[in-house]
Amino acid sequence: MSDPTPEAVAEWMHSRLQQEDRLYQRRTAHEIAKAFGDEFTYVNKNRNLAIDRRVLDAFRRISGETVVWSRRGYFWRKREPGDAASRMQGGRASSREGRAT
Repeated sequence: MSDPTPEAVAEWMHSRLQQEDRLYQRRTAHEIAKAFGDEFTYVNKNRNLAIDRRVLDAFRRISGETVVWSRRGYFWRKREPGDAASRMQGGRASSREGRAT
């Protein structure tokens, strides 16, 4: 088996999001480290495990305009009709963002 690439990790993230309502950053970073290796994550300035920029850039390319980032909840989700045009959401929560999981 060949070594994983940032694109392969991003494809995995996209596939997961197709199966789930939300893809939480913290949980996803831990799952990436476990499944693909530490080279795709890092510890950020707040001492939290985070996803490497190469993976996030690939995820952005793969998902295009179909996925948004919730600043309020620290998760990605599928775009909804009432979302703002930008990829980042968070000023006001959509009905999905306000719902407990």
